[in-house]
Amino acid sequence: METHRSRLLTSARPYLQVLSVFGLTPPPLFFARTLHRRRRCCLMAGYGSFAVGILLTVVYECYVNIGAFHQDLHQFQVQDFSKVMGRTQKFLVVAMAFFNHLNMLLNFRRLRRIYEDIADLEMEIDNAAKDFSRRRHWWSLRLRLAVCVGLWIVLLVGLLPRFTHGRIGSFHWANQVLTQIILIMLQLKGPEYCLFVLLVYELVLRVCHVLDQIHDELEDCDCRDRIQELCVALKRNQLLVGRIWSLVGEIGCYFTLSLPLVILYNGLTILHMVNWAIIRSINPIDGYQHKRFGSSLLLSVNLLLVCLYSERCINAYNSILHVIHKIGCLSTAEKLPMLKMGLREYSLQMQHLKLIFTCGGLFDINLKYFGGMAVVLLGYLIILVQFKI
Repeated sequence: METHRSRLLTSARPYLQVLSVFGLTPPPLFFARTLHRRRRCCLMAGYGSFAVGILLTVVYECYVNIGAFHQDLHQFQVQDFSKVMGRTQKFLVVAMAFFNHLNMLLNFRRLRRIYEDIADLEMEIDNAAKDFSRRRHWWSLRLRLAVCVGLWIVLLVGLLPRFTHGRIGSFHWANQVLTQIILIMLQLKGPEYCLFVLLVYELVLRVCHVLDQIHDELEDCDCRDRIQELCVALKRNQLLVGRIWSLVGEIGCYFTLSLPLVILYNGLTILHMVNWAIIRSINPIDGYQHKRFGSSLLLSVNLLLVCLYSERCINAYNSILHVIHKIGCLSTAEKLPMLKMGLREYSLQMQHLKLIFTCGGLFDINLKYFGGMAVVLLGYLIILVQFKI
């Protein structure tokens, strides 16, 4: 990976390594330019065997969980759609693990291009910012990643086993531990997506910062040569924004196979837990109701963060159009046709290249979509409660 020339990827490297341990993304070492080809092939073969082992473990645990689930069905005599819902949820776990590994295999080169684009964009944005005095401190990204991604990973790893312990089936403790690890692995796909969104967000902030610098200098600049240099910087900024837009499209394609399954699984799991909360409410000593609520809350927040960070990045991207409008209101823009034409072209590009986080065009990822998911889920919950009562 381009860690020697990209501080963004260097900051993200620890989280990528953690995710690779869970079999969600190839280790960053695979993308190092200095890695010898033979050593890379050996490492990839070893990691491939590790990934296959994870997939076989998931299949085995799915089989064990279905057996325990059938015991609960027989005990409570609930042979209605609870059986269909529970079996679908268990098979979704296998499907998610399978498509995660298939995604790593099919999109390995696309992930390499994403890393290279991030490194190239960071380098070019930093070069564009060298002509200006005021600069942003890159270390703020590490703090942002630690709070938004690192802290959430810690909470998932710490809280999810606590909410699922003793509730996922009456079978051997080793199977319970493996099941909890698998559940954590599946939910970490959300933080992985958030990590890439935050890297794009940092690139957008840096482009906005350069654009603000251009506005500040044009406001007080009388030197014609300097104004021409600022026009060139404005055009360069426009091209960088277009490349960021293309990068977001590549990230959306990379998560097309995996992220929709996470959303489907979380929604179905919440319905499944509410269903069993109603079934087991007849037992006055059932001590797992608060755990079901905690699990549902974690699954909901995991999806909320994905949509929230995407929305923040979209808002930062849309603020570029506001800065362009401010530059267009300056007296300098009225005097120079070249600057006015460049601003018009930049404005048209922003109107046509709307930043949209999506999974291969299946659906948009923003707060509006999360609200729609919440409404649909609430509707199904109302139907479920009415049917059970």
